[in-house]
Amino acid sequence: MLHTVDYVVILVYLVGVVVFGIKSAGKQTTTKDYFLGSKELPWWAICFSIVATETSTLTVIGIPAVAYGGNMTFFQLTFGYLLGRVLVAAFFLPRYMKGELQTAYSYLGERFGPNMQRLSSVTFLATRLLADGVRLFATAIPIRIIATSAGFDVGYPVIILGIGALTALYTYVGGFKAVVWMDVVQMSLYVLGALTTVGLLLFALPDGALSGLVAAGKTHVFYSDFTLQAIATQPYVLVTAVLGGGIFSMASHGTDQLIVQRLLSCGSLKDARKAIIGSAFFVMGQFAIFLFVGSLLWSFYGGADIAGLGLSRLDEVFPKYIVEQLPVGVAGLVLAGILAAAMSTLSSSLNALASSSMTDVLGSKIAHLSQEKALQLSKWLTLGWAVVFIGFATLFTNMQNPVVELGLSIASFTYGALLGAFLLGLAVKRVQEKDAMVAFSCSIVAMVAIIFGVWTTSDGNWMFLFNPDAAIKTTMGLSPIAWPWYTALGTVITLIVGSLLSVRHR
Repeated sequence: MLHTVDYVVILVYLVGVVVFGIKSAGKQTTTKDYFLGSKELPWWAICFSIVATETSTLTVIGIPAVAYGGNMTFFQLTFGYLLGRVLVAAFFLPRYMKGELQTAYSYLGERFGPNMQRLSSVTFLATRLLADGVRLFATAIPIRIIATSAGFDVGYPVIILGIGALTALYTYVGGFKAVVWMDVVQMSLYVLGALTTVGLLLFALPDGALSGLVAAGKTHVFYSDFTLQAIATQPYVLVTAVLGGGIFSMASHGTDQLIVQRLLSCGSLKDARKAIIGSAFFVMGQFAIFLFVGSLLWSFYGGADIAGLGLSRLDEVFPKYIVEQLPVGVAGLVLAGILAAAMSTLSSSLNALASSSMTDVLGSKIAHLSQEKALQLSKWLTLGWAVVFIGFATLFTNMQNPVVELGLSIASFTYGALLGAFLLGLAVKRVQEKDAMVAFSCSIVAMVAIIFGVWTTSDGNWMFLFNPDAAIKTTMGLSPIAWPWYTALGTVITLIVGSLLSVRHR
């Protein structure tokens, strides 16, 4: 049970977030100030902000759940993440830093035209709503456990509303500067909470516990099955994790406005490169910490399944330990860290959505507005997206899959089309706007069919069975294509269709 001190720690954190966010806003007179922080922020703060933005509650409670239910092969993805960021730094950033771009999709507008810019932006908006809706819901999981332990029967929608409202407040007032500096604080907080948990678990476990983890295969990192079926269907096979994860990272850090906005706010190409590549190493460290937490929890609870723990899903294992086992004050600190991870991602999404809406969707329609009115519209768009976010987050309350895998899978529906469009613009000079738009649309339609419908049997034969209920397919002995390949497949489809259509032009 949580102590009064824990509730005080959480309350002080929530109040401090809003106050600090508003205080760190600085002077705002233009949309460039509001969305890019006037390009005055240091590269290391941008680096930490990138890490905090991609580290949501999915990471804090989802990755320990992956390790608890399996092992540490999830860590292989980080090698792909590093590869993808290096490629973005080498090929994408020079194009982005040449002009005065405010969004990733401004480049597509310059290369192809305004219709392609709007199409890609709308796709980004839809993807962020779904993917970060999962992240916001994931935050409600530990909070609901806290409320239940304290005797309050509070549903997920109420918790989602409270978190969303607080985050929207400081994002509305503070803009991008507030988001970045709060990211720095929040990253420090949740890493400190995770390291404290590791120390307490190691102290509580008996001698020989770590040897038991090794013997049980819980510390296994590399999965090197090179059979075609394993590579195609197992997400944490080394080849799949590195290549699939690398392409996924190219899309997430090279075409997603959520991250590109941070890179565009850097003062120079050199600073942008340091920020994005440095973030990969910090993410590696975070993944290692949270996977280790999951393995230690498995040892602490004697390998009990979720039914034996009295839980409904693996994502509740870490929150259960926090509420029931951590000392007074420390539990509040760790829970505040979980809230920090969630609020950093949500605030970043709100600012990025408002930025893309202003620049890519509305664009020329608001060109006549004065800077003062454009700035006010930007703030109102931030609040509007917060309301929509809260509504979307409530759609995931009945999902049973680990939330970290669900969030990554959602992004994969559209990341391939986005990455493919950027690569078409860079590599195929004859591609025109209509070619790119058709290829982009074909990729998304194809990925919906592939993700829901393409499966393989135990003997390696492929079949198409359009039925979103994975449980039915599993009982039939079928396996889906591994989610790290989704972005790669979408990218290839976009490139092939766009290249073929471009043959029509000189």
